[in-house]
Amino acid sequence: MKYIEFDKDRELDLILMGRVAIDFNPIDYYKTLAESETYKKYLGGSPANIAVGLARLGKKIGFISKVSDDRFGDFVVDYFKNEGIDTSYISRAKNGEKLGLTFTEILNKEESSILMYRNMAADLSLDVEDVNEDYIKKAKALLISGTALASSPSREACLKALQFAKNTSTPVIFDIDYREYNWANKDEIAIYYSIVARDSDIIIGSRQEYDLTQSLIKTGLNDSETAALWEKAKIVIIKHGKKGSTAYTKDGLSFSIKPFPVEALKSFGGGDGYASAFIYALMEGYDIQKALELGSASASMLVSSHGCSADMPRIEDIIEFIKVEKQKYGESVSKA
Repeated sequence: MKYIEFDKDRELDLILMGRVAIDFNPIDYYKTLAESETYKKYLGGSPANIAVGLARLGKKIGFISKVSDDRFGDFVVDYFKNEGIDTSYISRAKNGEKLGLTFTEILNKEESSILMYRNMAADLSLDVEDVNEDYIKKAKALLISGTALASSPSREACLKALQFAKNTSTPVIFDIDYREYNWANKDEIAIYYSIVARDSDIIIGSRQEYDLTQSLIKTGLNDSETAALWEKAKIVIIKHGKKGSTAYTKDGLSFSIKPFPVEALKSFGGGDGYASAFIYALMEGYDIQKALELGSASASMLVSSHGCSADMPRIEDIIEFIKVEKQKYGESVSKA
C-alpha cells in the first residue's frame, strides 16, 4: 500500500530545514577527547547529512538555513553546491553567529560521544522572513528537524514553514533529532515537538525522543500506543538502536527491521543514513519493508565508516551491501 502521495510535478523532491554544523572526527580514535590530537573536518548536522544522503541517491534537494558569514559558511555552501543541493534559501547570519562545532569521541567499537558547541548558532538565527511559501510549494515534501525548534527565531520560522506546507498540500516529515543543547527545559521540548508532530505525515525518532515529545499529553505509552497518538501521521518510525526499528502505518500495520551485522567504528551517523535511504525508497514507491531494509543497510554502512556526510552511500552501493550481507548471513539477516 502507498501511504503518501508525492506530487511528481514539483521541481524539488525534498526541502529540509535545520541544523548545519562542522564535525571534527578523530583520526587517532579509541582515545578520549583529552587525548586525541588529530581530527578530520566534515560537513555535519543531521538534516545536512540527510540532505547529502538524498542528493547522493539522486534526489533533487533544497535546504533552508542560516550559516556563518565566514570561511566555514563558505565551506557549507560550496559543499552543498558540489552535491547538487539548492542553496538559494541558505543565507548568512547577520550578527556574528557561528556554525555549530561538533567534536566526536570514538572510545571503542561500542562507545562514542559528541561534544557540541552551540552558543550563538547560526542555524538558530533563521528568521520568519527567510521562509517563502512559493519555495515550499516547489517541493514534494518538507523535512523539519527538531533541533531547529530549540529557540527563537528558528522555531517560529519552522512553524511558518509548517503552515505553508499545509497551505500547499506538501507532506511534512518530522525528524525529531533531539539534542539537549539550546533547550530551556523539558516542557518547552514537549510543546514545540508536539506542535510539529501533530501536523506531520511521517515522524522519525527514538523511543527517548517520543517520550520527550508526548510528555505533556500522555506518558507510559508503548510503541504502538505512541504511534496511534499522532493521528495525522501516515507513518511513525520508532527506533531502538541496536535492537532495530519499527514503522507503524495509518492502517494499523507494523513493519520491523534489524541492523545488518557490521563491524562498527562509531555509534553516530547511522540515523541520518537510515532517514535518507528510507525517504528515498518511499519516494521511489517501494513498500514499507523494502524502505526499512534500505534504511537499515545505509545506517549500518554509516556506523562502519569514519565520516557521515562524506560517506553517504549511493543506491548501487546500498544494493550491493544488502546482497553481500544476505549471501553471508542469509535472506532473513535483517528481519525482526
